[in-house]
Amino acid sequence: MSTVKINFVCQRCMTPIKIDSSFASIDEHTLAELHLPLYAPPPLDLDEASGSGLLDKIVGPLGDNGTNGFTIVGNSPEASSQSHKLRIKAELFDILSNNTEIDHPLCDECCDVLMSLLRSELQDVESECTQYSDFLKKLETEPDNDDIEALEAQLKDLESEEGSLRRELNELKIVEATAVETLQRYKGDQTRLKEQEEQFLKEYCRHKRQLSETEDQYQSLENELRYVESQLERLEKTNALNATFHIWHSGHFGTINTFRLGRLPSEPVSWDEINAAWGQTALLLNSLARKINFKFSNYQIVPFGNHSYIKVLVDNQELPLHGSGGFRFLWDTKFDQGMAAFLDCLNQLQAAMLQRPGQEGFALPYKMEEKGKIVDPTTQKSYSIKIQLNSEEQWTKALKFMLTNLKWALAWVSSQTVNDSP
Repeated sequence: MSTVKINFVCQRCMTPIKIDSSFASIDEHTLAELHLPLYAPPPLDLDEASGSGLLDKIVGPLGDNGTNGFTIVGNSPEASSQSHKLRIKAELFDILSNNTEIDHPLCDECCDVLMSLLRSELQDVESECTQYSDFLKKLETEPDNDDIEALEAQLKDLESEEGSLRRELNELKIVEATAVETLQRYKGDQTRLKEQEEQFLKEYCRHKRQLSETEDQYQSLENELRYVESQLERLEKTNALNATFHIWHSGHFGTINTFRLGRLPSEPVSWDEINAAWGQTALLLNSLARKINFKFSNYQIVPFGNHSYIKVLVDNQELPLHGSGGFRFLWDTKFDQGMAAFLDCLNQLQAAMLQRPGQEGFALPYKMEEKGKIVDPTTQKSYSIKIQLNSEEQWTKALKFMLTNLKWALAWVSSQTVNDSP
């Protein structure tokens, strides 16, 4: 079995070191003296020492081959001697490490650095001791009677000031407690005010939205009111009769609401259109009479569309204002009688208009005579409104003159209605 050479390492730089052979010749008495402490240490609690690591300063050997340190055991004398030397060296380094703040062993370089540091610390401690010694000598040489009395007086003043400050401190504590209580109350008020503020903001936003909706509604109603007022103003200025009955002309024909009244050989108007025009004419004359509260004598106009007629009040005879076609049928004269009666009613309306105050000089443009005659003022020629023994051209012209008179009557009644309105 081969023997492994064991060395120690520096506890500062971990460099392997070689221990001098004189360390192996230390006897037990020397070791006992080294165990004595340089100063009396305080009692050591083993539990605390174990927890703080004070008992961990055990220097172990280190093998040259890099393996963990070990102790050689056996019955060989050489092995026993080597183990004894290692044990003595390890115990020596443990003693040195426990008695100082430095772990041992150390290499030469680390030992020199450590010695330099210790010398510097020793010089600082000696300088401080010198200063303390000088200050102590100075205090021993100076008289201190006056200083003691002054200090005692100052001490009393300070004690009095301390009492005053303590009383002031107690008062301030009371004020602080009151202030803290007030602060807590104010904090409660602040929390309540914040809740009220949030509620107020919610109410404000709700009322703001309602106000906006109300303003929009108000603006919409104002716009509707202005529109209705403009429509009312337009309707007030609009004459219902003028808007309902439009009398105009189309070539040689007089028209009412675009219906032509009359016939020509070159333009044979249908009897349905002629009958519709007579229905509109009858409705217009009857409306004008009712507008001025006038009743025709001997006649009653009955508007009935394209089958309108005039009722003779004396014998309740009905005179039609519609035809079915054909000319010069001497045995069918009721249509002619109805048209002559209509012209007579228009003449009666003119007489009623002349009876109004301030209307004495008023007259329709075409003079109407008995038996269905109407006169052209430019030529003084009369035209018959009847079909029998008449030409289509003259009948059409007579109807056109009649519609012109009816248009003038419409304008007169409209002006009277506007003047009589409030």
